[in-house]
Amino acid sequence: MGMLDGNGKHIDISSFQRDFNEDFFDKDGLNDLSNWLISHAEQCDELKETPKFLSCVGRPSKIICVGLNYAKHAKESNMDVPKEPVLFFKSTSAMCGPNDPVIIPKQSEKTDWEVELAVIIGKKTSYVTYEEAMHCVAGYCLHNDYSERAFQLERGGQWVKGKSCDHFAPLGPYFVTKEEVKNPHHLHLWLDVNGKRMQDSSTADLIFNIPFIVSYISQFMTLLPGDIISTGTPEGVGMGQKPVPVYLKAGDEIRLGIEGLGEQHQIAIAHAD
Repeated sequence: MGMLDGNGKHIDISSFQRDFNEDFFDKDGLNDLSNWLISHAEQCDELKETPKFLSCVGRPSKIICVGLNYAKHAKESNMDVPKEPVLFFKSTSAMCGPNDPVIIPKQSEKTDWEVELAVIIGKKTSYVTYEEAMHCVAGYCLHNDYSERAFQLERGGQWVKGKSCDHFAPLGPYFVTKEEVKNPHHLHLWLDVNGKRMQDSSTADLIFNIPFIVSYISQFMTLLPGDIISTGTPEGVGMGQKPVPVYLKAGDEIRLGIEGLGEQHQIAIAHAD
């Protein structure tokens, strides 16, 4: 277990012996970690080798995604700009590390990319008002909301089938507290495929902002500590490319990032039979 210190160094905090999961957020883990570091900082060795990043949050109770939350993405998807947030779930079994390979599912021909800002909930939340919603947020991370468009749009029912394949939810590399992000509604986010910039936008273009989303979702379900809300993707997905869509194939290289939250790097691989 590690963290990035104020000098930009990765340090070992494994002796803290708590994961970033529901129990951690529910029991004021961020404050406990801060206090622990005051007395244990000198014992935290710098990680000399490049660390292997796992998901920056332990498996949450749910991953809730907001669809069509950028107007230009709705347009490229040939869908109307929603009057209310479009919500769908992504299975927690899709979670993986930020630099793990993206596995193209069996029978997939339309695996697509989506750079997104994800919000991590910090405390149990139900029926929260817009004005109080940000008090329920613990922080943020980078999420690539991979999607299999045929499974999502051509196989009937909800979108979840196209969103929940293994390795379709790389999270991280960092969980960044909300205090460290001055304005989550003004962050540059981008994604490259094989060195070509495909998505290049700002969270300033969100249709529904973060407090609205948190408040809105809490009217329909209880949010638990560690739950993840992924806020939507801007234009530039493979499905929206002209004159014909472009989808991932084995060997493709994907890089993405959000200002202040770090970068991810994935290589697409075929599902092993």
